[in-house]
Amino acid sequence: MKRDKKRKGKKSNYKNRLSLFQRPDIRFNRSCPLSVKDAPSIDYKNIKLLRKYISDTGKILPSRITSVCQNKQRKLSSAIKKAKILGLV
Repeated sequence: MKRDKKRKGKKSNYKNRLSLFQRPDIRFNRSCPLSVKDAPSIDYKNIKLLRKYISDTGKILPSRITSVCQNKQRKLSSAIKKAKILGLV
């Protein structure tokens, strides 16, 4: 019986704690910055735009960080790769 009391106490404390792997209850939906009106066009020659989506180490940032939609992310990654090959970035 003593064990049951200890377990009950731990369960109530366990529910109150936040877990590192727990999904957040609130999610923020951000709109795609490249799909809004008057957004810059994605082009391999537009280096100022491409630099925003490249990390310090030269890797392409994922869409979950930049909040770019899937279609634009594909175009963006191909433009970045083309600019890297040409030596613009």
